[in-house]
Amino acid sequence: MAKSHELDMTKGNPSELILKFMVPLVIGNVFQQFYNMADTIIVGRFVGVRALAAVGATGTIMFLILGFLMGLLQGFTVITAQRFGAGDESGVKQSVANAAILSVIMTVIFTVISVRFMDDLLHLMNTSQDMYDMARTYIIIICYGIGASMLYNLLASLLRAVGNSKAPLYFLIISAVLNIFLDLFLIIVIPMGVAGAAVATVLSQGISGILCLIYMIRRVPLLIPRRQDWHLDSQCSRNQISIGLPMALQFSITAIGTIMVQSSLNLLGSVAVAAYTVACKVEQLFTQVFSSIGMTDATYAAQNMGLGNIKRIKKGVVISNAYSAIYAVIIYGCLYFTCPFFTKIFISSSVTSDLPTIIGYVETYIHLCGLFFIPLGMIFIFRNIMQGCGYSFWPMMGGVMELGCRAVVAILAARNGSFAGICWANASAWLITGIFLWICYFFVIRKIEKKHSCTVSGT
Repeated sequence: MAKSHELDMTKGNPSELILKFMVPLVIGNVFQQFYNMADTIIVGRFVGVRALAAVGATGTIMFLILGFLMGLLQGFTVITAQRFGAGDESGVKQSVANAAILSVIMTVIFTVISVRFMDDLLHLMNTSQDMYDMARTYIIIICYGIGASMLYNLLASLLRAVGNSKAPLYFLIISAVLNIFLDLFLIIVIPMGVAGAAVATVLSQGISGILCLIYMIRRVPLLIPRRQDWHLDSQCSRNQISIGLPMALQFSITAIGTIMVQSSLNLLGSVAVAAYTVACKVEQLFTQVFSSIGMTDATYAAQNMGLGNIKRIKKGVVISNAYSAIYAVIIYGCLYFTCPFFTKIFISSSVTSDLPTIIGYVETYIHLCGLFFIPLGMIFIFRNIMQGCGYSFWPMMGGVMELGCRAVVAILAARNGSFAGICWANASAWLITGIFLWICYFFVIRKIEKKHSCTVSGT
Protein backbone atom coordinates (compact mmCIF):
# COMPACT_ATOMS: atom_id res chain seq x y z
CA MET A 1 0.00 0.00 0.00
CA ALA A 2 1.47 3.38 -1.01
CA LYS A 3 1.95 5.68 1.96
CA SER A 4 3.79 8.64 0.50
CA HIS A 5 1.26 11.11 1.91
CA GLU A 6 0.40 9.19 5.06
CA LEU A 7 1.90 8.56 8.50
CA ASP A 8 2.05 4.98 9.73
CA MET A 9 1.74 5.25 13.52
CA THR A 10 2.28 1.54 14.07
CA LYS A 11 6.05 1.92 13.69
CA GLY A 12 8.70 4.18 15.18
CA ASN A 13 9.03 6.16 18.42
CA PRO A 14 5.51 6.85 19.82
CA SER A 15 6.59 10.10 21.47
CA GLU A 16 7.94 11.52 18.22
CA LEU A 17 5.01 10.24 16.18
CA ILE A 18 2.45 11.75 18.54
CA LEU A 19 4.20 15.13 18.43
CA LYS A 20 4.64 14.99 14.64
CA PHE A 21 0.96 14.28 14.10
CA MET A 22 -0.28 16.57 16.88
CA VAL A 23 1.48 19.84 16.01
CA PRO A 24 -0.36 20.40 12.69
CA LEU A 25 -3.60 19.51 14.49
CA VAL A 26 -2.94 22.12 17.18
CA ILE A 27 -2.31 24.80 14.58
CA GLY A 28 -5.32 23.67 12.56
CA ASN A 29 -7.64 23.60 15.57
CA VAL A 30 -6.48 27.06 16.62
CA PHE A 31 -7.23 28.39 13.15
CA GLN A 32 -10.59 26.65 13.22
CA GLN A 33 -11.36 28.57 16.41
CA PHE A 34 -10.73 31.72 14.40
CA TYR A 35 -13.98 31.06 12.52
CA ASN A 36 -16.12 31.87 15.53
CA MET A 37 -13.53 34.08 17.22
CA ALA A 38 -13.39 36.36 14.21
CA ASP A 39 -17.18 36.56 14.27
CA THR A 40 -17.16 37.27 18.01
CA ILE A 41 -14.40 39.88 17.97
CA ILE A 42 -15.67 41.81 14.96
CA VAL A 43 -19.31 41.62 16.10
CA GLY A 44 -18.37 42.65 19.63
CA ARG A 45 -16.26 45.62 18.56
CA PHE A 46 -18.34 46.91 15.65
CA VAL A 47 -21.94 45.85 16.34
CA GLY A 48 -22.19 45.83 20.14
CA VAL A 49 -22.54 43.81 23.33
CA ARG A 50 -26.07 42.58 22.55
CA ALA A 51 -24.96 41.28 19.16
CA LEU A 52 -21.97 39.61 20.82
CA ALA A 53 -24.28 37.99 23.37
CA ALA A 54 -26.56 36.82 20.54
CA VAL A 55 -23.71 35.09 18.71
CA GLY A 56 -22.47 33.61 21.98
CA ALA A 57 -25.92 32.35 22.94
CA THR A 58 -26.02 30.20 19.79
CA GLY A 59 -22.68 28.53 20.46
CA THR A 60 -24.23 25.72 22.48
CA ILE A 61 -26.83 25.10 19.77
CA MET A 62 -24.07 24.83 17.17
CA PHE A 63 -22.29 22.39 19.45
CA LEU A 64 -25.46 20.31 19.80
CA ILE A 65 -26.09 20.02 16.07
CA LEU A 66 -22.60 20.03 14.61
CA GLY A 67 -21.21 18.06 17.55
CA PHE A 68 -23.58 15.18 16.85
CA LEU A 69 -22.61 15.17 13.18
CA MET A 70 -18.88 15.44 13.95
CA GLY A 71 -19.21 12.49 16.31
CA LEU A 72 -20.74 10.44 13.51
CA LEU A 73 -17.95 11.44 11.14
CA GLN A 74 -15.25 10.51 13.62
CA GLY A 75 -16.91 7.14 14.11
CA PHE A 76 -17.11 6.56 10.38
CA THR A 77 -13.40 7.27 9.92
CA VAL A 78 -12.27 5.06 12.83
CA ILE A 79 -13.02 2.15 10.50
CA THR A 80 -10.88 3.78 7.81
CA ALA A 81 -7.95 4.17 10.23
CA GLN A 82 -8.24 0.58 11.43
CA ARG A 83 -8.24 -0.76 7.88
CA PHE A 84 -5.30 1.46 7.00
CA GLY A 85 -3.36 0.12 10.00
CA ALA A 86 -4.16 -3.43 8.91
CA GLY A 87 -2.90 -2.71 5.36
CA ASP A 88 -6.35 -3.27 3.76
CA GLU A 89 -6.38 -0.83 0.83
CA SER A 90 -9.63 -2.16 -0.62
CA GLY A 91 -11.28 -1.85 2.80
CA VAL A 92 -10.07 1.75 3.12
CA LYS A 93 -11.70 2.73 -0.18
CA GLN A 94 -14.94 0.94 0.70
CA SER A 95 -15.12 2.70 4.09
CA VAL A 96 -14.56 6.10 2.46
CA ALA A 97 -17.42 5.64 -0.03
CA ASN A 98 -19.75 4.34 2.67
CA ALA A 99 -18.90 7.24 4.98
CA ALA A 100 -19.55 9.75 2.18
CA ILE A 101 -23.00 8.33 1.40
CA LEU A 102 -24.02 8.20 5.07
CA SER A 103 -22.76 11.76 5.56
CA VAL A 104 -24.89 13.13 2.72
CA ILE A 105 -27.98 11.46 4.16
CA MET A 106 -27.33 12.83 7.65
CA THR A 107 -26.62 16.34 6.29
CA VAL A 108 -30.01 16.55 4.59
CA ILE A 109 -31.86 15.22 7.62
CA PHE A 110 -30.20 17.52 10.12
CA THR A 111 -30.48 20.63 7.95
CA VAL A 112 -34.25 20.17 7.69
CA ILE A 113 -34.76 19.33 11.37
CA SER A 114 -32.53 22.11 12.74
CA VAL A 115 -34.20 24.85 10.68
CA ARG A 116 -37.69 23.57 11.49
CA PHE A 117 -37.26 23.47 15.28
CA MET A 118 -34.81 26.33 15.87
CA ASP A 119 -37.41 28.77 17.24
CA ASP A 120 -38.56 26.21 19.78
CA LEU A 121 -34.99 25.59 20.93
CA LEU A 122 -34.20 29.29 21.31
CA HIS A 123 -37.32 29.78 23.44
CA LEU A 124 -36.46 26.70 25.49
CA MET A 125 -33.06 28.24 26.26
CA ASN A 126 -34.61 31.40 27.73
CA THR A 127 -33.07 33.56 24.99
CA SER A 128 -33.89 37.13 25.98
CA GLN A 129 -35.88 39.37 23.64
CA ASP A 130 -33.11 41.95 23.34
CA MET A 131 -30.94 39.47 21.46
CA TYR A 132 -33.47 36.92 20.15
CA ASP A 133 -33.80 38.16 16.55
CA MET A 134 -30.05 38.45 16.07
CA ALA A 135 -29.43 35.02 17.61
CA ARG A 136 -32.04 33.45 15.34
CA THR A 137 -30.65 35.12 12.22
CA TYR A 138 -27.13 33.92 12.96
CA ILE A 139 -27.94 30.30 13.81
CA ILE A 140 -30.42 29.78 10.95
CA ILE A 141 -27.76 30.72 8.40
CA ILE A 142 -25.29 28.38 10.11
CA CYS A 143 -27.86 25.58 9.91
CA TYR A 144 -28.38 26.11 6.20
CA GLY A 145 -24.59 25.79 5.86
CA ILE A 146 -24.30 22.44 7.65
CA GLY A 147 -23.31 20.83 4.35
CA ALA A 148 -20.23 23.05 4.09
CA SER A 149 -19.10 22.08 7.57
CA MET A 150 -19.74 18.39 6.91
CA LEU A 151 -17.73 18.45 3.67
CA TYR A 152 -14.59 19.80 5.30
CA ASN A 153 -14.81 17.75 8.49
CA LEU A 154 -15.43 14.45 6.69
CA LEU A 155 -12.54 14.92 4.30
CA ALA A 156 -10.21 16.22 7.02
CA SER A 157 -11.10 13.23 9.24
CA LEU A 158 -10.38 10.82 6.39
CA LEU A 159 -6.98 12.40 5.76
CA ARG A 160 -6.15 12.20 9.47
CA ALA A 161 -7.29 8.59 9.59
CA VAL A 162 -4.39 7.68 7.30
CA GLY A 163 -1.96 9.86 9.22
CA ASN A 164 -2.11 13.05 7.12
CA SER A 165 -2.65 15.95 9.50
CA LYS A 166 -0.83 18.60 7.45
CA ALA A 167 -3.06 18.99 4.39
CA PRO A 168 -6.22 19.88 6.39
CA LEU A 169 -4.13 22.44 8.25
CA TYR A 170 -2.99 24.26 5.11
CA PHE A 171 -6.52 24.59 3.74
CA LEU A 172 -7.89 25.60 7.12
CA ILE A 173 -5.38 28.42 7.44
CA ILE A 174 -6.42 29.74 4.03
CA SER A 175 -10.05 29.46 5.01
CA ALA A 176 -9.56 31.16 8.39
CA VAL A 177 -7.84 34.13 6.77
CA LEU A 178 -10.63 34.34 4.19
CA ASN A 179 -13.19 34.23 7.00
CA ILE A 180 -11.64 37.27 8.66
CA PHE A 181 -11.68 39.28 5.44
CA LEU A 182 -15.27 38.25 4.73
CA ASP A 183 -16.27 39.20 8.28
CA LEU A 184 -14.77 42.65 7.89
CA PHE A 185 -16.38 43.14 4.49
CA LEU A 186 -19.85 41.80 5.35
CA ILE A 187 -20.06 43.43 8.80
CA ILE A 188 -18.30 46.75 8.34
CA VAL A 189 -18.44 47.54 4.62
CA ILE A 190 -21.90 46.19 3.67
CA PRO A 191 -23.00 46.10 6.84
CA MET A 192 -24.99 42.90 7.37
CA GLY A 193 -24.51 42.61 11.13
CA VAL A 194 -24.65 39.10 12.61
CA ALA A 195 -25.93 37.73 9.29
CA GLY A 196 -22.66 38.76 7.67
CA ALA A 197 -20.69 36.88 10.32
CA ALA A 198 -22.71 33.71 9.70
CA VAL A 199 -22.38 33.94 5.90
CA ALA A 200 -18.63 34.45 6.22
CA THR A 201 -18.35 31.32 8.38
CA VAL A 202 -20.32 29.13 5.97
CA LEU A 203 -18.47 30.33 2.87
CA SER A 204 -15.08 29.83 4.52
CA GLN A 205 -15.91 26.29 5.65
CA GLY A 206 -17.19 25.40 2.20
CA ILE A 207 -13.98 26.61 0.55
CA SER A 208 -11.81 24.60 2.96
CA GLY A 209 -13.87 21.51 2.14
CA ILE A 210 -13.49 22.00 -1.62
CA LEU A 211 -9.72 22.44 -1.24
CA CYS A 212 -9.52 19.21 0.75
CA LEU A 213 -11.45 17.38 -1.96
CA ILE A 214 -9.16 18.64 -4.73
CA TYR A 215 -6.10 17.63 -2.71
CA MET A 216 -7.43 14.13 -2.06
CA ILE A 217 -8.21 13.56 -5.74
CA ARG A 218 -4.77 14.69 -6.86
CA ARG A 219 -2.48 13.53 -4.07
CA VAL A 220 -4.08 10.76 -1.99
CA PRO A 221 -5.50 8.14 -4.39
CA LEU A 222 -5.76 5.71 -1.48
CA LEU A 223 -8.80 7.66 -0.26
CA ILE A 224 -10.55 7.82 -3.65
CA PRO A 225 -13.16 5.04 -3.91
CA ARG A 226 -13.49 2.95 -7.03
CA ARG A 227 -16.74 2.90 -9.02
CA GLN A 228 -17.79 -0.42 -7.48
CA ASP A 229 -17.39 1.05 -3.96
CA TRP A 230 -20.17 3.63 -4.38
CA HIS A 231 -23.01 1.87 -2.64
CA LEU A 232 -24.13 1.37 0.94
CA ASP A 233 -22.53 -1.82 2.20
CA SER A 234 -24.65 -3.28 5.01
CA GLN A 235 -21.74 -4.65 7.09
CA CYS A 236 -19.63 -1.52 6.69
CA SER A 237 -22.61 0.68 7.54
CA ARG A 238 -23.31 -1.33 10.69
CA ASN A 239 -19.68 -1.05 11.78
CA GLN A 240 -19.50 2.68 11.11
CA ILE A 241 -22.82 3.46 12.77
CA SER A 242 -22.10 1.20 15.75
CA ILE A 243 -19.00 3.29 16.48
CA GLY A 244 -20.24 6.65 15.21
CA LEU A 245 -23.64 6.75 16.90
CA PRO A 246 -22.36 6.44 20.49
CA MET A 247 -19.71 9.05 19.68
CA ALA A 248 -22.40 11.34 18.27
CA LEU A 249 -24.63 10.78 21.29
CA GLN A 250 -21.69 11.54 23.57
CA PHE A 251 -21.27 14.91 21.85
CA SER A 252 -25.00 15.58 22.03
CA ILE A 253 -25.27 14.63 25.68
CA THR A 254 -22.40 16.97 26.47
CA ALA A 255 -24.08 19.66 24.37
CA ILE A 256 -27.34 19.29 26.26
CA GLY A 257 -25.39 19.97 29.44
CA THR A 258 -23.90 23.14 27.95
CA ILE A 259 -27.37 24.20 26.78
CA MET A 260 -28.61 23.90 30.35
CA VAL A 261 -25.70 26.04 31.48
CA GLN A 262 -26.46 28.59 28.73
CA SER A 263 -30.13 28.63 29.71
CA SER A 264 -29.19 29.44 33.30
CA LEU A 265 -26.71 32.04 32.10
CA ASN A 266 -29.28 33.76 29.88
CA LEU A 267 -31.30 34.59 33.00
CA LEU A 268 -28.41 36.79 34.21
CA GLY A 269 -28.68 39.18 31.25
CA SER A 270 -26.74 40.11 28.13
CA VAL A 271 -23.68 41.50 30.00
CA ALA A 272 -23.11 38.17 31.78
CA VAL A 273 -23.75 36.27 28.52
CA ALA A 274 -21.24 38.46 26.66
CA ALA A 275 -18.61 37.94 29.39
CA TYR A 276 -19.16 34.19 29.44
CA THR A 277 -18.88 34.13 25.64
CA VAL A 278 -15.52 35.91 25.76
CA ALA A 279 -14.24 33.66 28.57
CA CYS A 280 -15.24 30.50 26.71
CA LYS A 281 -13.64 31.70 23.48
CA VAL A 282 -10.35 32.37 25.30
CA GLU A 283 -10.51 29.02 27.10
CA GLN A 284 -11.39 27.12 23.93
CA LEU A 285 -8.57 28.75 22.00
CA PHE A 286 -5.91 27.74 24.49
CA THR A 287 -7.29 24.27 25.24
CA GLN A 288 -7.11 23.20 21.61
CA VAL A 289 -3.93 21.36 22.53
CA PHE A 290 -6.02 18.94 24.61
CA SER A 291 -8.40 18.40 21.71
CA SER A 292 -5.45 17.88 19.34
CA ILE A 293 -3.83 15.30 21.62
CA GLY A 294 -7.15 13.48 21.74
CA MET A 295 -7.55 13.49 17.96
CA THR A 296 -3.99 12.24 17.62
CA ASP A 297 -4.68 9.45 20.10
CA ALA A 298 -7.79 8.38 18.18
CA THR A 299 -5.77 7.83 15.00
CA TYR A 300 -2.83 6.35 16.92
CA ALA A 301 -5.06 3.89 18.79
CA ALA A 302 -7.11 2.95 15.71
CA GLN A 303 -4.07 2.16 13.57
CA ASN A 304 -2.39 0.13 16.31
CA MET A 305 -5.66 -1.59 17.15
CA GLY A 306 -5.87 -2.68 13.51
CA LEU A 307 -2.46 -4.30 13.97
CA GLY A 308 -3.29 -5.67 17.44
CA ASN A 309 -0.43 -3.85 19.21
CA ILE A 310 -2.03 -3.15 22.62
CA LYS A 311 1.25 -2.52 24.43
CA ARG A 312 2.04 0.31 22.04
CA ILE A 313 -1.40 1.87 22.66
CA LYS A 314 -0.77 1.89 26.42
CA LYS A 315 2.61 3.54 25.94
CA GLY A 316 0.97 6.25 23.84
CA VAL A 317 -1.52 6.96 26.63
CA VAL A 318 1.27 7.58 29.15
CA ILE A 319 3.09 9.91 26.77
CA SER A 320 -0.08 11.85 25.88
CA ASN A 321 -1.02 12.39 29.53
CA ALA A 322 2.45 13.71 30.30
CA TYR A 323 2.26 16.21 27.42
CA SER A 324 -1.25 17.26 28.46
CA ALA A 325 -0.45 17.80 32.15
CA ILE A 326 2.65 19.88 31.46
CA TYR A 327 0.75 22.09 29.04
CA ALA A 328 -2.18 22.48 31.47
CA VAL A 329 0.06 23.88 34.19
CA ILE A 330 1.89 26.26 31.85
CA ILE A 331 -1.22 27.65 30.15
CA TYR A 332 -3.10 28.22 33.39
CA GLY A 333 -0.21 30.28 34.70
CA CYS A 334 -0.21 32.39 31.55
CA LEU A 335 -4.00 32.92 31.38
CA TYR A 336 -4.29 33.79 35.06
CA PHE A 337 -2.70 37.20 34.47
CA THR A 338 -3.85 38.00 30.93
CA CYS A 339 -7.67 37.95 31.21
CA PRO A 340 -8.11 41.76 30.91
CA PHE A 341 -5.93 41.85 27.80
CA PHE A 342 -7.95 39.17 25.99
CA THR A 343 -11.27 40.68 27.05
CA LYS A 344 -10.32 44.01 25.50
CA ILE A 345 -9.58 42.26 22.21
CA PHE A 346 -13.22 41.17 22.02
CA ILE A 347 -14.94 44.24 23.46
CA SER A 348 -14.05 47.91 23.14
CA SER A 349 -14.83 50.42 25.89
CA SER A 350 -16.24 52.65 23.15
CA VAL A 351 -19.23 50.32 22.63
CA THR A 352 -20.10 49.61 26.27
CA SER A 353 -19.68 51.12 29.74
CA ASP A 354 -19.83 47.62 31.27
CA LEU A 355 -16.27 46.65 30.31
CA PRO A 356 -14.95 46.53 33.94
CA THR A 357 -17.84 44.24 34.94
CA ILE A 358 -17.22 42.01 31.93
CA ILE A 359 -13.50 41.78 32.74
CA GLY A 360 -14.35 40.72 36.28
CA TYR A 361 -16.65 37.97 35.02
CA VAL A 362 -14.00 36.72 32.58
CA GLU A 363 -11.41 36.58 35.37
CA THR A 364 -13.82 34.59 37.54
CA TYR A 365 -14.30 32.00 34.80
CA ILE A 366 -10.62 31.60 33.83
CA HIS A 367 -9.27 31.61 37.40
CA LEU A 368 -11.74 28.94 38.47
CA CYS A 369 -12.00 26.68 35.43
CA GLY A 370 -8.28 26.83 34.70
CA LEU A 371 -7.62 24.90 37.90
CA PHE A 372 -9.22 21.90 36.23
CA PHE A 373 -7.37 21.90 32.90
CA ILE A 374 -5.58 18.63 33.79
CA PRO A 375 -8.79 16.57 34.11
CA LEU A 376 -10.08 18.31 30.96
CA GLY A 377 -7.04 16.98 29.10
CA MET A 378 -7.69 13.52 30.54
CA ILE A 379 -11.21 13.57 29.12
CA PHE A 380 -9.92 14.11 25.57
CA ILE A 381 -7.20 11.48 25.88
CA PHE A 382 -9.14 8.60 27.42
CA ARG A 383 -12.28 9.30 25.39
CA ASN A 384 -10.43 9.24 22.07
CA ILE A 385 -8.23 6.27 22.93
CA MET A 386 -11.29 4.14 23.70
CA GLN A 387 -13.12 5.37 20.61
CA GLY A 388 -10.08 4.69 18.43
CA CYS A 389 -10.05 1.13 19.74
CA GLY A 390 -13.70 0.81 18.70
CA TYR A 391 -15.22 1.13 22.18
CA SER A 392 -17.70 4.02 22.20
CA PHE A 393 -20.07 3.09 25.01
CA TRP A 394 -17.97 4.30 27.95
CA PRO A 395 -17.05 7.61 26.28
CA MET A 396 -20.79 8.09 25.74
CA MET A 397 -21.39 7.41 29.43
CA GLY A 398 -18.72 10.01 30.15
CA GLY A 399 -20.96 12.42 28.28
CA VAL A 400 -23.84 11.41 30.56
CA MET A 401 -21.60 12.12 33.54
CA GLU A 402 -20.81 15.58 32.16
CA LEU A 403 -24.49 16.26 31.59
CA GLY A 404 -25.41 15.29 35.14
CA CYS A 405 -22.72 17.45 36.72
CA ARG A 406 -23.49 20.48 34.58
CA ALA A 407 -27.25 20.14 35.05
CA VAL A 408 -27.15 19.98 38.86
CA VAL A 409 -24.69 22.84 39.29
CA ALA A 410 -26.31 25.03 36.60
CA ILE A 411 -29.76 24.68 38.18
CA LEU A 412 -28.40 25.63 41.60
CA ALA A 413 -26.51 28.57 40.10
CA ALA A 414 -29.63 29.81 38.28
CA ARG A 415 -31.63 29.78 41.51
CA ASN A 416 -28.99 31.89 43.23
CA GLY A 417 -28.22 34.14 40.24
CA SER A 418 -24.55 33.21 40.59
CA PHE A 419 -22.11 33.67 37.72
CA ALA A 420 -19.39 31.84 39.67
CA GLY A 421 -21.81 28.95 40.18
CA ILE A 422 -22.27 28.69 36.43
CA CYS A 423 -18.49 28.55 36.05
CA TRP A 424 -18.45 25.69 38.55
CA ALA A 425 -20.80 23.76 36.23
CA ASN A 426 -17.94 23.34 33.76
CA ALA A 427 -15.21 22.82 36.36
CA SER A 428 -17.09 20.09 38.24
CA ALA A 429 -18.01 18.32 34.99
CA TRP A 430 -14.36 18.22 33.90
CA LEU A 431 -13.15 16.85 37.24
CA ILE A 432 -15.76 14.12 37.69
CA THR A 433 -15.75 13.04 34.04
CA GLY A 434 -11.96 13.00 33.78
CA ILE A 435 -11.72 10.62 36.74
CA PHE A 436 -14.61 8.50 35.43
CA LEU A 437 -13.06 8.04 31.96
CA TRP A 438 -9.66 7.26 33.51
CA ILE A 439 -11.27 4.34 35.35
CA CYS A 440 -13.18 3.28 32.23
CA TYR A 441 -9.96 3.24 30.21
CA PHE A 442 -8.36 0.68 32.50
CA PHE A 443 -11.49 -1.47 32.27
CA VAL A 444 -11.53 -1.28 28.45
CA ILE A 445 -7.80 -1.87 27.94
CA ARG A 446 -7.89 -4.97 30.14
CA LYS A 447 -10.85 -6.25 28.15
CA ILE A 448 -8.94 -5.67 24.91
CA GLU A 449 -5.84 -7.40 26.29
CA LYS A 450 -7.88 -10.39 27.39
CA LYS A 451 -9.64 -10.62 24.03
CA HIS A 452 -6.36 -10.28 22.15
CA SER A 453 -4.71 -12.91 24.34
CA CYS A 454 -7.54 -15.37 23.64
CA THR A 455 -7.28 -14.67 19.91
CA VAL A 456 -3.52 -15.30 19.89
CA SER A 457 -3.93 -18.47 21.95
CA GLY A 458 -6.66 -19.68 19.60
CA THR A 459 -4.45 -19.26 16.57
